[in-house]
Amino acid sequence: MERTVFNAAQLQILDLMSYVESEDTLNEIRDMLSNYFAQKAEKAIDKLWDSGQINDSTIEGWKKEHMRTPYKSKQ
Repeated sequence: MERTVFNAAQLQILDLMSYVESEDTLNEIRDMLSNYFAQKAEKAIDKLWDSGQINDSTIEGWKKEHMRTPYKSKQ
């Protein structure tokens, strides 16, 4: 079995999670983290938009893009 090694940030979060005593608190923390990462993604997308790396035609292209994993059929 492979051993998991945590970095300093992960250890700090694990330590803080020891104070979580209810599912409601856990849900609040989950929502805060979701919002945090959603805001970071939004800022990154805005930066790409402002720099001209993505535009309306890029987004239209994404609508038609198929990025499924190709599977070989079993015969």
